[in-house]
Amino acid sequence: MVKEEVRTALAPKAIGPYSQAVRIGRYIFLSGQIPIEPVSGELVDGGVGSQTRQVLKNLQAVVDASGASLRDVVKTTVYLTDLSTFSEMNAKYAEFFTEPYPARATVGVSALPKGAAVEIDAVVVVGDDV
Repeated sequence: MVKEEVRTALAPKAIGPYSQAVRIGRYIFLSGQIPIEPVSGELVDGGVGSQTRQVLKNLQAVVDASGASLRDVVKTTVYLTDLSTFSEMNAKYAEFFTEPYPARATVGVSALPKGAAVEIDAVVVVGDDV
């Protein structure tokens, strides 16, 4: 199988030596997105709700660029700098995903790049085994 980079100008450019996503066969692995507005390159203002919305818009742009959709997301990991904001993050997350929801882990971390309050990565599977 060939490893292919997935990239789009509709999500922030990688700020290090990594790809926005990598596709290998039916699997697409999305790097973590933080709440950076793609055009300005700036962290969005507001609390974890606004930041979660931007993170998921960024993830959606990368998923779309891969030829998949958010319905194909099978696993996410959410990183929060303050676990007391879980319910606010969860409310915005629910605006982007429908049942059956992806599997998910939420992890409390001490800090994220650029002072972000939230980061989310994802795994996507496209096509059927049948």
